[in-house]
Amino acid sequence: SESDSDSYIYLERVFLRLGHAETDEQLQDIISKFLPPVLLKLSSVQEGVRKKVMELLVHLNKRIKSRPKIQLPVETLLVQYQDPAAASFVTSLSSPSSLMHLLIPTLYHMKYPSEPSKASPFVLTERPKTVQLLLEFMLDVLLMPYGFVLNEPPSRPAPSSPQGGSGTGAASAQGLPQPPPGMSVYAVKRVIGEAQWSPEQLEQCKLGIVKFIEAEQVPEVETVIHLVVASSDTRHSVATAADLELKSKQSIIDWNNPLIINKMYKVYLGDIPLKTKGATVKQELKHEPVSTRVKMKILPHLLRSRLAAECFPANIQVVYDGLFGANTNNKLLFLTLQFVHHICMVCPDTNKPLGLMLLNGLTKLINEYKEDPKLLCVAYSAVGKLSSRMPQLFTKDIALVQQFFESMCKEDADVRLAIQEALSMMVGAYVNLQGALLNLLEALVAAYITKPEVQVRQIAMKFASTVFAPDHVASRYLLLLAAGDPREEVSGEARRTLRSLPSTKTEKEGSRPMPSFPEMVSYIHEKAAQRLKTPAKYIVGTSTLPFNPATFGEIVLYLRMCLAYSAGATSTSQSLMDMQDDAPLIGRYVQSLLFSEASSSSATKGGEANPVHVYMNLLQQLLSAVGGIPVMYCLLEVVSVCPEKLTPNFVDKIDWIKGLMNTNKEDMRELAAQLYAVVVSTMSGNELRTAVQNLIKTTKDTHSPETQHGAILALGYMVGRYMNKRRSLMPTEPTPKENEELIAMATKTIGSFLDSESPLLTVAAVTALGEIGRNSVLLIPADGNGFTKLSLVDNLLARIPSGKETGKMKERAIQTLGFLPVGDGEFPHQKKILQGLMDSVEAKQVELQFTVGEALTNAAIGSCSGAARDVWTCTEDQYCPPDNVKNNDIVPWVLSSVLSKYIPSPNPHVRQAACIWLLSLVKKLSHHKEIQSHLKEIQTAFISILSDPDELSQDVASKGLGLVYELGGEQDQQELVSTLVETLMTGKRAKHDVSEDTEVFQGEALGKSPDGQGLSTYKELCALASDLNQPDLVYKFMNLANHHAMWNSRKGAAFGFNIIAAKAGEQLAPFLPQLVPRLYRYQFDPNLAIRQAMTSIWDALVTDKTSVEKYFKEILQDVISNLTSNMWRVRESSCLALNDLIRGRQADEIIDRLSEIWEILFRVLDDIKESVRKAADLTLKTLSKVCVRMCESTGAAAQRTVAVLLPTLLDKGIVSNVTEVRTLSIQTLVKISKTAGSRLKPHAPRLIPALLEALSVLEPQVLNYLSLRATEQEKSAMDAARLSAAKSSPMMETINMCLQHLDVSVLGELVPKLCELLKSGIGLGTKGGCASVIVSLTVQCPQDLTPYSGKLMSSLLNGINDRSSVIQKSFAFAIGHLVRTTKDSSVEKLLQKMNTWYLEKEEAPYKSSCCLVVHAISHYSPDVLKAHAGVALPLAFLGMHQEPEEEKGESAEANLWSEVWQEHVPGSFVGIRLYMTELIAITQRALQSQSWKMKAQGASAMATIAKQQTGSLVAPHLGMVLSALLQGLAGRTWAGKEELLKAVGSVVSKCSVELQKPAAGQPTVSEVLDLVLKECKKESLVYKMAALRSAADILESTQEDRFQEITDIILPLIKKVSPRHDDDDDDDDAKARELQTEVLLCAFETLGKTWPKTIQTQSKSFQNEVCSIICDRLKLSTWRVQLGVLRALKVFYQRLLLLDKKPQNAAVLTEMLSDTCTALATPLESDQWECLFERSRQQLQRSLATMETDSRPDLKDKAQTMRRKIQALP
Repeated sequence: SESDSDSYIYLERVFLRLGHAETDEQLQDIISKFLPPVLLKLSSVQEGVRKKVMELLVHLNKRIKSRPKIQLPVETLLVQYQDPAAASFVTSLSSPSSLMHLLIPTLYHMKYPSEPSKASPFVLTERPKTVQLLLEFMLDVLLMPYGFVLNEPPSRPAPSSPQGGSGTGAASAQGLPQPPPGMSVYAVKRVIGEAQWSPEQLEQCKLGIVKFIEAEQVPEVETVIHLVVASSDTRHSVATAADLELKSKQSIIDWNNPLIINKMYKVYLGDIPLKTKGATVKQELKHEPVSTRVKMKILPHLLRSRLAAECFPANIQVVYDGLFGANTNNKLLFLTLQFVHHICMVCPDTNKPLGLMLLNGLTKLINEYKEDPKLLCVAYSAVGKLSSRMPQLFTKDIALVQQFFESMCKEDADVRLAIQEALSMMVGAYVNLQGALLNLLEALVAAYITKPEVQVRQIAMKFASTVFAPDHVASRYLLLLAAGDPREEVSGEARRTLRSLPSTKTEKEGSRPMPSFPEMVSYIHEKAAQRLKTPAKYIVGTSTLPFNPATFGEIVLYLRMCLAYSAGATSTSQSLMDMQDDAPLIGRYVQSLLFSEASSSSATKGGEANPVHVYMNLLQQLLSAVGGIPVMYCLLEVVSVCPEKLTPNFVDKIDWIKGLMNTNKEDMRELAAQLYAVVVSTMSGNELRTAVQNLIKTTKDTHSPETQHGAILALGYMVGRYMNKRRSLMPTEPTPKENEELIAMATKTIGSFLDSESPLLTVAAVTALGEIGRNSVLLIPADGNGFTKLSLVDNLLARIPSGKETGKMKERAIQTLGFLPVGDGEFPHQKKILQGLMDSVEAKQVELQFTVGEALTNAAIGSCSGAARDVWTCTEDQYCPPDNVKNNDIVPWVLSSVLSKYIPSPNPHVRQAACIWLLSLVKKLSHHKEIQSHLKEIQTAFISILSDPDELSQDVASKGLGLVYELGGEQDQQELVSTLVETLMTGKRAKHDVSEDTEVFQGEALGKSPDGQGLSTYKELCALASDLNQPDLVYKFMNLANHHAMWNSRKGAAFGFNIIAAKAGEQLAPFLPQLVPRLYRYQFDPNLAIRQAMTSIWDALVTDKTSVEKYFKEILQDVISNLTSNMWRVRESSCLALNDLIRGRQADEIIDRLSEIWEILFRVLDDIKESVRKAADLTLKTLSKVCVRMCESTGAAAQRTVAVLLPTLLDKGIVSNVTEVRTLSIQTLVKISKTAGSRLKPHAPRLIPALLEALSVLEPQVLNYLSLRATEQEKSAMDAARLSAAKSSPMMETINMCLQHLDVSVLGELVPKLCELLKSGIGLGTKGGCASVIVSLTVQCPQDLTPYSGKLMSSLLNGINDRSSVIQKSFAFAIGHLVRTTKDSSVEKLLQKMNTWYLEKEEAPYKSSCCLVVHAISHYSPDVLKAHAGVALPLAFLGMHQEPEEEKGESAEANLWSEVWQEHVPGSFVGIRLYMTELIAITQRALQSQSWKMKAQGASAMATIAKQQTGSLVAPHLGMVLSALLQGLAGRTWAGKEELLKAVGSVVSKCSVELQKPAAGQPTVSEVLDLVLKECKKESLVYKMAALRSAADILESTQEDRFQEITDIILPLIKKVSPRHDDDDDDDDAKARELQTEVLLCAFETLGKTWPKTIQTQSKSFQNEVCSIICDRLKLSTWRVQLGVLRALKVFYQRLLLLDKKPQNAAVLTEMLSDTCTALATPLESDQWECLFERSRQQLQRSLATMETDSRPDLKDKAQTMRRKIQALP
């Protein structure tokens, strides 16, 4: 109890102390001393003591709050807080909080150091526990709401926890009060403490905490959550401050740091009791989840973090809380959904429970949430994302799909789009469905594919096309429905799906590319029947269709595709002509279908009709209602391929077919006419005859040209079919007579239309005659009048070149001409036809020439031609002509004509046509003996066309060569190859004779070189083949180099070159390793033709995408070796290829060749050809980028790249004399140095000097030239600009980068190079750069630099006396820094050297460099200068007195010197005193110098010493100064010597008293006078005057009498200067006069000053003489001289002893006085009275009155006159 009472007294004393504290400082002292012990008293058992402590704390709190400057002993307190001994102290709830309570409000007023590295007010790093406590408390303060009141609980229900337990809030259940969100009961009590803060105080505290965090007093990781919480504060000031701080740290904070993320989750969710672990947290310590406001701030930060998305289960808790929590709002919902998206993107797809919970949450939200459509959109798209991450969650859940489809129909447009997006992402999850689920989905799609909303249909269509196999019938049917959709986005996609053949990858196991024909037909049949009974049917005119026309059309075409597929055809083309090629195959399949039906007809009990019939019914149905050419074709095809079986169905529909023959579409009529012919020609004779007669009649019906057109065609087709049948079935029987007549009649009728006005009918007639001619002999006369074979041939041939006819007309005419000799083995005009066709070539009719080629082939081979077959049932290869046919083969004649006459034609169009014909002959008649035996001639012909400038001709020729080669035997092949290679490589070519009708240049060919440039492609191909030692490969290459669009056309494709090319590709595969590098390079050839050819070869051969990787080394080798090829084309293509090759590469692939590539490219960059230079430039830039990127990476590769690259750039690049090379090297170096960082260190000794040299090399040379020609001032301005440009250049930037990474290991190598550069470097930039590098080194590594400083110093000194002041300055600047790291002895030597230079070297640069160096040392290393002040300051003092040079004008150097002096002495007076000995020593050296200037400077310095010190000079300094000055006086006069005299004068005159005392080494006054008077006798007037003045001062002050010597000097001067009054204003005279005046003035001044007060001298007749001289001059002189004389006169009388004593010599005195008065009157006669003061006037009047009393008349009068004058003045 005693100790308790002690405590009480102790506390009272502390209280008293506090009360007495008056200033902040006292208060702070008391606090830091007593607060910790006082707080310990809290653990007292006595209630009273504790109370007293609290009272004291409250008092303190109030005092401190108003005094922001007071600092608390936080450190001590926190240590105490941790001390386990103070356990009781900790348990007391209020104590730590009261400590915190004291601390937190002060944070707002704390001053933090500006740099975090400086000592902070808190030393927290060593105390992690303390920091934790502090941070927890801070977080609670930040979470504390303003004005919160803690109610003890009425048990109020708390919001249900996110886990779903609807307990009444755990806190209130135990009878505890309800804390605010984010806090626990304990935390609230702790923050409220004893005295709760007001809202304003709380705001200040929060701001203080933010400031504390900003000052980085604790690690960032710990405080992120504080800032986030603060940024959600309800008070603007706190939120803004925290937000700003967060934004500034945004990029630094690692959002994937578990510390940060876990803390965020903990604060967000509060302490949720997990069911598994049971409630381990004490109730009062349990934290509530934070408020929605804070959540909305935390979520955006979780969105930034990968880790946050992976933290399971916290992430899902946040999601559920945000979606379904009691206090959620739209904004939080939105953020939560974004978080779901984030989780979907990031989360591993293995986490099943997470996915499931997310999906359930989202579907729940979608089902229940109704407010904001935007939110729903986000929710839907989250489901989509989830489905693409975890498809397995969705696969079994088709209900979800249905739900989404359903919502899509109901929701509005925005949401519908989101659902569409989600569903389209979900499709992938259902791709592998099977069994019942698949059927379910099928039903679903079927239901929605017809909905009115287009998006619904679109997605349904997507499901149909993606989920089901391509041979799934029902889904194909749904797609067909979609393909007829009115909206393009649905129909287009569906059509694409239906028509595209699945690629091998996507094809499902065991599925076919489409359903089989019978399956599909029966399904469609069934559906069509159903639909006719429903509203889905479609009515057009009188007929009702099961589908709308678009859908129906698609269905029919798809069925045709299935039919072709089932028949085994592969053609996918949609063009009718191509479809026709498959007809014979389809025919066989249809027959098999019909046959199987016939055999099993008994089995079908009136059930399924045959698919073929169903198909035909569908076609007829559609045709009747809507028509359509493809539909018509399909019907014609299916009937024609199997006429015996199928035509009977149409016998009763003849009229319907006739109706189709009259429609308004020409193609439709043509097809219908064919169908009609097929149907009718199977009837019996009479019906046939009737039909023909009817048609002949119809052709005469001129009212309807359409009808005529149909009839003409039908006649032709019918006669043709009839004759063909007769010929094949009964070749020997003659045609019945009446039929023959009828046919002849029909033929004539058709012929009559050849001259019709209507081109429509003419074309029909030509086509019909062709059909007849193809199948039989024309029953018309051979020649003569009327319609004959001859007139027909002429008529048709005339149409070909005619300009009036259409293309179609010409095509048909040529075809018909070709057909005539086919059906008629004895056609009389066969050669005429062939000749006519070959002569009919027109320009620009390439397509037509393919037709001509075909016609020529047909006409040449005549009746053996395959054209005679039935195209529907027989392919060309299967056809063999009947035995009894007459042979009219004239191929030899045709071949020789083409080879001898047309191929060598001078007309390029003819050559081109001939080439196409030749190709056609070789292709169609490859087995003809005539072709086989002329292979060499044909090859030669093709080769001659190869060099044509026209691309198509070349291409055709190259294809022909390939064909020819394939046809030959082994022997032939060798010969063919060698001929080809020889021709190509030697470039021999066929000459074309030029006649007047030759067109030398075709349109586009103009501007192409006629040097066989066309051949270059083939030459290259040939070279390529030869390099592989396989010359015959050239044919393969030619096949692959196919790039002309012609081959894609119908006519071109017929040659089947794509198949040949594919084969060639296979044969070339083994040569890929050799080919790939060459081809790769060729793709960049500047020659367009070669480039295209090679690219198409590349595309054909190199199908594997990884080939470039596979053959990378070979390609690289090839490209590098060809960079220096002697052909520019190769060089250019190599550059471009290399550019392409290295783009985006990794380092290790090219690092071995890196330096080689750089060097070669540097050479190529200086190529003779511009395009090559450009290519090289491009490649180098890419290479530079690649290298920079390599250096950015980490690891050995980057280090190696830097090591390989730098030497190349430094040795070859920067020093190159090619500007582009230099520029690029430097740019690369700069970029590398930025990215490579510390990896540059080992290379710094090479890099830095090289770049320094570059600083000058890269400067425009013109600057040096200008610099030499400029004046001094211009030069220094220009040099300064140049240097600053160099310093801001990229090179310097790079150097600075390097310097950052230097250390002692590198200096040893770097310094000698720097020294070398300083000595031998040329160019301003280099020298300036070196200097600044040295400065950087002194700053960066001063200790490491010490051993090398001496070397650097001497190098700098060697170069410092440069002519350029700018370099001098920068070297001086460097020395100024370098002395810090230099040994003292070296600095001493340096300054001695400066002294020597300054005093001994005459040249200006030495002087200025001394000045600059000393100034720099004084400025940058003042401490060094202080240490050597004894050497440096005297020099500075001497320098201060440097005279400015004439041309420079200003005394810049003197100013710098005086700056040095003033910086380092306390004041000039004391400074001189301090360094007197050294000053005198150096001034003496100056005075003894050889240079007059230096002597003068010494003199003026001496003078300053003397002047400054005069009053206080005593022995021994006085003697030193005087002796020095007198020593200097000896010898000749020199400019500036006057200074010495002045100095002597002032020293002696001021120290005359001291001089009287004798002292050792101190000259006497008389010695001084002797010397000075000796100087007075020198010639120079100016000097003489200085000497006289000096002597006068000395004499005056010492009262010595040397008047005799003085008058000897002065009187001659006075007498010599005659007063002249002539006014010649000559300049020189004026100057001389001025000087004389000066001399006079000086003489009289001296006279006055030296007039002694000794009776001997005065009486020795001097008084009279002096007086008379003065009076004389007074009368004669100018005003200025008069003034001087008067002054002398005044002194004279003052010292005149005659006036003192009783006048022993009155007479003399009287005489003198009268002279004087007379003389005085002279100056008084001047009229300038106004300038006299009143007093002076009165004085003068009194004097004059006295003068009037004089006996002498002249004086009397004068006095009177003057007095009156004065009185008359105003």
